[in-house]
Amino acid sequence: MFLTYMKERKAWILFFIGLQIWLNILLTLDIAFQDVAILYINLVYIITFLLFIWWRYRKETTYYKELEESATFDSLPKGESSFEKKITSIMEELILVNNEELNQLKVEHLEENDRILSWIHEVKTPLTGMKLLIDAVQEQPLQEKLEVEWLRVHLLLDQQLHHTRLPSLEKDYLVESVPLQKLIHKEIIELQAWCMQKGIGFEIELLQKDVLTDQKWLAFILRQLLTNAVKYSDSDKEIHVFSKKDESGHTILTVKDFGSGITKADLPRIFEKSFTGKTGRNTAASTGMGLYLTKKAADKLGIRIIVDSKIDEGSSFSLQFPLKNEMSKITSR
Repeated sequence: MFLTYMKERKAWILFFIGLQIWLNILLTLDIAFQDVAILYINLVYIITFLLFIWWRYRKETTYYKELEESATFDSLPKGESSFEKKITSIMEELILVNNEELNQLKVEHLEENDRILSWIHEVKTPLTGMKLLIDAVQEQPLQEKLEVEWLRVHLLLDQQLHHTRLPSLEKDYLVESVPLQKLIHKEIIELQAWCMQKGIGFEIELLQKDVLTDQKWLAFILRQLLTNAVKYSDSDKEIHVFSKKDESGHTILTVKDFGSGITKADLPRIFEKSFTGKTGRNTAASTGMGLYLTKKAADKLGIRIIVDSKIDEGSSFSLQFPLKNEMSKITSR
């Protein structure tokens, strides 16, 4: 703070130095001042100036220190000088305007979320009707193709629904013991038409049967990982789903595919919003939102995602669930 203040008062210091130089030249050249103690005068002036600087520093920086301490700007310092009071008045006006704009944006955001949720629920009705019509189609090849396209629309709609609800996840989750076998089978059945079209099978090995988390949001996370595994797997390949405990006692649930894999350059960025990468650009259905939402939801549930991938060998996404004591910290936030 002191160095900053000295830089701010650089003009004062230069002015004083200029006066001192002029005074010393005057005292030296003018014969009328030959008997004057120049050193004594310089010391008096310098000491007086330093005391003045120190006094002004203490007085002027008090206001700015109080301003720094009121980081939330809930209670701004009143200030002593008219200049400080003017600064406080201007800042209070700006904060008031900003708060009004922020509240307006919040209201608009909530209204937009409500519109999106309403639209999603409205779209679900014709989507359900389409599923009934598809089930009534007699031609098997045509029915399978329609089911796959219907599934893609359904998954995108589900993704948008969870994207809208994600900011309020803390208000909408329940920590409980979730049976993995039941949850995984349910999500695989949802993808059945797509898997049959590509000839993809599943190998499931669950050494750890249950995890402590929110069932609905875990289902969403798992759905995104399984969808990606099916999307990027080659035809007639298997997807492995297995669970175990690691050395530290955490439950690990892994989804491993044997598809195209992820390049080393893309790997650090796969959880970025709208990032599709080299592999995603080869797939028209890729939006770059699935893994982004997966990471956001996992972070809020205290789940760590571990990724391992090699080009042309496939990818594995592992979910490391928090321990019971760690989960209690998450739920108390």
